[in-house]
Amino acid sequence: MKSVTICIPCYNEADSLPELYDRLRTLMESEPEYDWHLLVVDDGSTDSTPHIVRQMAHDDPCVGYIILSRNFGKECALMAAIDRADSDAVVLMDADGQDPPQLVHDMLRYWEQGYQDVYTRRRSRGRESWMKRMFSTLFYRLMSATSRIDMPENVGDFRLLDRQCVETLRRIRETERYNKGLFSWIGFKKKELVFDRADRTRGNTHWSFMRLTDLALEAITSFTTAPLRLATIIGAITALGAFCFTVFYIAKTLIIGDPVQGFTTLVSIMLFLGGVQLLSIGILGEYIARIYGESKHRPMYVIRETNNGKEQ
Repeated sequence: MKSVTICIPCYNEADSLPELYDRLRTLMESEPEYDWHLLVVDDGSTDSTPHIVRQMAHDDPCVGYIILSRNFGKECALMAAIDRADSDAVVLMDADGQDPPQLVHDMLRYWEQGYQDVYTRRRSRGRESWMKRMFSTLFYRLMSATSRIDMPENVGDFRLLDRQCVETLRRIRETERYNKGLFSWIGFKKKELVFDRADRTRGNTHWSFMRLTDLALEAITSFTTAPLRLATIIGAITALGAFCFTVFYIAKTLIIGDPVQGFTTLVSIMLFLGGVQLLSIGILGEYIARIYGESKHRPMYVIRETNNGKEQ
């Protein structure tokens, strides 16, 4: 009998987790030919989520849980689940109830056909603001244009991964992570499923605009060096332009005898050059900060409590 583990990272999801568990029980009972496991990772919740997770594990022997020592972020919490999921296939799913469990039936069928990464793409994004949708579209287009990996638009973490994919992800120990990019980077035989993402019915989203921006910067600095190349190109063009203007004004002064005039022009050029330099330094700083973080070799997460093997 093949085994399947459903991994759910959660942060302050006390309102939505019980309902999701009921839906997952229905899913598991409808597929009795598989050996099902449920692994919930609490990412330092401050509400009653840890208590609910412990109660689920007490009442249902197929439920495992990991409680992290603090909030490490969804990317690290997801990796904690991947590290502990010892099954033939792993299903990654959010705890907010927006990922439909019934789609796992199709994932299993494609997995049985030989696909190793069955991922889902959102046809619609639910009740999101136009600004968030616009920036999301710009981000995916930027990543597609500048990185060397194919990163499909509107694809989240909801997917099924074969054992070989899981083992490969475990070997990637980056602490500054962007998992959606890593899922594309590892390759393997992929299959896309398209669905309409439901609106959240319980609780509130924890992804603010600033957190999404930080995640986008993480993705850009992890999978493309285009900003560094752009800074180099801008610097070269600026230096060439400055050289041409210098030659022009020197020649004008020597030939015509007209001194260089225009205080406003001079200040504008100085501010422009200063802005270009600060922008380039800022881009370098983002990459150096990532290098500095990786050089410490700190663990991605710290487990406070678990019923799923030895604690770390």
